[in-house]
Amino acid sequence: MQPVEDESFSDEEFSDEDWYGEDLADRAYTRCRFSRVDLTEAQSRGAVFTECTFGNVLFNASRHADSAFVRCTFKRCNLFEARFTGCKLIGSVFQQSTLRPLTVTGGDWSYAGLAGADLRGAQLREVRMREVDLTGADCRDAVLTDLDLSGAQLHAAKFGGSDLRGSDLSALVPETVELAGAVIDMLQAVVIAQALGLEVRDR
Repeated sequence: MQPVEDESFSDEEFSDEDWYGEDLADRAYTRCRFSRVDLTEAQSRGAVFTECTFGNVLFNASRHADSAFVRCTFKRCNLFEARFTGCKLIGSVFQQSTLRPLTVTGGDWSYAGLAGADLRGAQLREVRMREVDLTGADCRDAVLTDLDLSGAQLHAAKFGGSDLRGSDLSALVPETVELAGAVIDMLQAVVIAQALGLEVRDR
C-alpha cells in the first residue's frame, strides 16, 4: 500500500511496504509504527513525525528538508548516505542503527539519544545538539563543526581525527574522551586547557 497524499495519520502501523523514492512532503504521522518499510531515496519536506517508531526501516540515500522527527525511536534502521537539512530530531533515539555516512546541516537534534552510535566519517554542521547523548559514540574522522553541544553527554566518546572547530565543547571532560588528532580552534584550545586545570595567560 502506498501512502495517501495530503493526509495525516495517527496510531497506525505500516509494515513490509515499499515506499522507494516516495515524496512525503507535508505528511503528518503521530504515534505510528513503521516496520520493514523501504524508504530508500524517499524525500520529505515539511513532514512531521511525532512519537513514531521505526523498526528495520531503510532510509538509504533519503533526503529530508525542514521536516521533524520529534521523540521518535529508530531501531535497527539503515540511514546510509541519508541527508537531513534544517530538520528537528528533538528527543529522538537511535538504537543499533547504521548512521554512516550521515550528513546533517542545520536543524535541532537536542536531547537526541546517540549513545554508542557509529558516526565515523559523518558530517554534521551548524546543528543544535544541546544535551545530546553521545556516550560511547564513535565520531572518529567526522566533521562536527559549529555544533551547539552545551550540556551534551560525551563520556567515552571517540573524536580522534575529527574536525570540531566552532563547536561548543564546554561539556567536554578531556580525560574521558579520545581526542588525539582532532582539529580545534584557538578558543576551544583555551576551553580544553582550562578543563584540564591549566591557567591560560597572555605573555
